[in-house]
Amino acid sequence: MAGDQEKQQWPGTLTPNGDSSASSSNHIGNNLGAHEAEKPQTIENAGKREIKEEDCENELGFAFSDRKKWWILTVIFLVQTSMNFNTSLYSNGLVGISEKFNVSEQAARVGAAIYLITYAFGCELWAPWSEEFGRKPILQLSLFLTNIWNLPVVLAPNFGSLLVGRALGGLSTAGGSVTLGMIADLYEADRQQYAVAYIVFSSVGGSVLGPIVGGFVEILAPGQAWKWCIWIQLIFGGAVQLLHLFTVPETRTTVMMNQIAKKRRKAGEEVYGPDEIESVWQRFTLKELFSTWMRPFRMFLTEPIVLSLSLLSGFSDALIFVQIQSLSLVYKQWNFNSWQIGLAFTGFGVGYLLAWIIFLPSFSRNKKRREMYPDDEHAQYESRMYLLLWLAPLLPIGLLIFAFASAGPPLHWIGPVIATAIIGIANYAIYMATIDYMICAYGPYSASATGGNGWARDFLAGVLTVPATPFYTNIGAAQHKNFEYPSLILFAISVVLVAAVYWVYWKGPVLRKRSPFAQSLAQG
Repeated sequence: MAGDQEKQQWPGTLTPNGDSSASSSNHIGNNLGAHEAEKPQTIENAGKREIKEEDCENELGFAFSDRKKWWILTVIFLVQTSMNFNTSLYSNGLVGISEKFNVSEQAARVGAAIYLITYAFGCELWAPWSEEFGRKPILQLSLFLTNIWNLPVVLAPNFGSLLVGRALGGLSTAGGSVTLGMIADLYEADRQQYAVAYIVFSSVGGSVLGPIVGGFVEILAPGQAWKWCIWIQLIFGGAVQLLHLFTVPETRTTVMMNQIAKKRRKAGEEVYGPDEIESVWQRFTLKELFSTWMRPFRMFLTEPIVLSLSLLSGFSDALIFVQIQSLSLVYKQWNFNSWQIGLAFTGFGVGYLLAWIIFLPSFSRNKKRREMYPDDEHAQYESRMYLLLWLAPLLPIGLLIFAFASAGPPLHWIGPVIATAIIGIANYAIYMATIDYMICAYGPYSASATGGNGWARDFLAGVLTVPATPFYTNIGAAQHKNFEYPSLILFAISVVLVAAVYWVYWKGPVLRKRSPFAQSLAQG
């Protein structure tokens, strides 16, 4: 049965209605802890009474004041920004790394690629443990390891050691699997979209902050600049880790219930938390954990909705990292120096900000529509993608403008900046809307569905990082069109992938009926 299968489901960012559980009144499910949520609310086990969520709801994360919630979200915003900052700042040290270790700049880019690829898998590996042991200790451990692995990079005796440090740094990064999960700890159904939009902004914004800061770092001599690119990552990561350690409490519902139960026993009340009666090691075997870890990849390959939207989301994010490697070639036509090239990336940032602002009023409109048509599946699910119907085409439009605006003088340099802003709007919109839709469509399986989305974004970004510069250097070079032709190829690919938005929007109900995961939600 679906319910039995999902006892092994791990983290849930959010669920059908954007909640942290399979129903709006139960906030414990949609993860490894779903095993607990599906048991009777009160059980007798060797004479032990399990605390119920309603027994302590005024002490859980949902009851935090708005001020406290938004402080927590702001710290998590900075944490997520630092994680994505680490993926991109490295590339501003390529010249120094090349000189230090006597490798080509193209070989040095492997350090950027390997971080992103291992980051993709790291997010999936960290996810279940934050559900069982708490968000705070797992995020602290992730931040600590990510920071520590900067040391073997900056102090590397050879290039191989540097690559190992980068690979371990990426693998140690928990990413959105934990940060988005914290939103589900704090907000109930239909009240968390604003928080999700906030954290999504930090995720995409962190990636472009790297080259902006890195442009100023490159003012230093290459031998100093590459090391400072790593030291700055460590300083930023260490600062946000300390801020998180001292100002953010535990938010995971089941872990808080364990703590509350211990506190009440000291006061004389014999009550136990969900994990005190049956621990994770008793509930799950290694085989079951492995099966849970594999579910995001299985859904990515077998679910048409997940595959098509994740490929689009992954491609749109990979474009940013392609630009990080190649945009310097474009702006050097206008004789831009390093910090001017860095500031050119503010185009993406402006696009992200505009998209965020555009999305905010859409949440209330969509909520009213769902309330107006409670029995209309399209209104409940696919309507969440309505705004994307208008914003997704900006991806190919931005690439088309960039293709012709990047030809160089006598054209003005503002053309490529405007194009990147348009691409930025599309990238934010695609990430935000596809996550929101998958959460709704897959309910208790949403963690696996969105996990496939997140994995595609990081993995494709990593895979395309190394070939990005040759792509913009060699294709069309004979015709002196080496900036136009590559962008036109990306434009053509984006047109095909963007079509998936309209396909899912109109055919979503049919696709969900064919999905065993989505149907298990529909059948309760």
